[in-house]
Amino acid sequence: MSVHPIEFRYGTYEMKAIWSQERKLRYLLRVEVALSKAEAELGVIPKEAADQIEEAAGEITLTRVTEIEEEIHHDMMAVVEAIAEKIHAEADYVHYGATSNDIIDTALALQLHDSCKILKSKLIRLRNVLINLADENKERVCAARTHGQIAVPTTYGLRFAVWAMEIHRHLQRLSETRSRIEVGQMTGAVGTQAAFGKQAFEIQARTLKLLGLQSVEVSTQVIQRDRHAEYVMLLANIATSLEKIFTEIRTLQRSEIAEVSEGFGKAQVGSSTMPHKRNPIKSEQICGLARVVRSFVMPALENNTLWDERDLTNSSCERIIFPEATILSDHIVTLSINVLGNLTFNEQNIRRNLNLMKGLNMSEAVMMHLAKKIGRQHAHEIIRSAAMNAYESGDAISEALLKEPLLAEHLTKEQLEWMVRPENYVGTAPQQVERVVTLLRQDECLE
Repeated sequence: MSVHPIEFRYGTYEMKAIWSQERKLRYLLRVEVALSKAEAELGVIPKEAADQIEEAAGEITLTRVTEIEEEIHHDMMAVVEAIAEKIHAEADYVHYGATSNDIIDTALALQLHDSCKILKSKLIRLRNVLINLADENKERVCAARTHGQIAVPTTYGLRFAVWAMEIHRHLQRLSETRSRIEVGQMTGAVGTQAAFGKQAFEIQARTLKLLGLQSVEVSTQVIQRDRHAEYVMLLANIATSLEKIFTEIRTLQRSEIAEVSEGFGKAQVGSSTMPHKRNPIKSEQICGLARVVRSFVMPALENNTLWDERDLTNSSCERIIFPEATILSDHIVTLSINVLGNLTFNEQNIRRNLNLMKGLNMSEAVMMHLAKKIGRQHAHEIIRSAAMNAYESGDAISEALLKEPLLAEHLTKEQLEWMVRPENYVGTAPQQVERVVTLLRQDECLE
């Protein structure tokens, strides 16, 4: 019986596979095998024991491990016993010197490593989509808004370039975070490595080298959870950026704005009762799930506050937050790529909204020109007064301004008409887009 929407509605196959119970078991077994190989290389256990442990690991089933756990009520020891019952005489060398979290936390690092590889790949794809949109739309002038009100013009290219750089920063953060979370340990019961003996450092180093992980510098019985909190906070940060982007897409798809919209399938249904509806449901899903991802930040931080050398309060919590935060983050990044790759633009409405205020949104352009003649503050008051009159009368800003005697002394009608054309007042927006596109296309992560 399916209960959680991740089981049937959200998440990609490749990411859910990493966090499945079957794959988790395989990660645990990989760590046990690596430990036995390292110990055999150093003469701590017989080579025959390591060979048998490796062979047995390939035969262990989740079903058998679950059966043992139901009897002994210890998930890690169930794995150890499942291996031990396969190799008999060499059973005493399974899990030799290790404590449960040496295996569990190191296996978790392998899960995070594989998850981060997928996230990196998809964030690069998302960034590339945004780079292309920025490049394609660097000259597409549109109404900018501040406080929800139409402001001076901008370009769609500049919007996409801002978002591309934000995703680029998340890629940088991901790289930095990976260096701190893709670490394992072999430190024993409370972190002293006493059970590993004098070769403890070598055992840890060799085990983790076999797994492709770095060693912790120091730890207690568990790897300290500030590392994992950083990972969850990164996912929350990425999710928040996506919520910002797709809140804007939803705003731009409003019927009264209608400049941009999600792709809409030929047979797609928008409403069960209103046949005309074309709702931004994918953007809304991204925004909704971003809230769930963000909600995991607090428990991730609290998991670092454990008693003494460890307790189990983090364990049950992490069984939920790591897979859910990772799977949902991957899901909304994937969905973001799809939505942005299929955006449609309504040029007629973009032009309509640019001209909606009859040039009032171009008041700054006129003010800055006039400021060179009479000073900025004086120019501001003249333009503000004319703009307020235009609001009341419904006149175009150029008509209202021409009624101002002082302004007529300095500006001709032709000059005013040129100034209030939106495409003449986008500053360096196209050049900024070109700089961002060039910078990001040169980045090695694009390869």
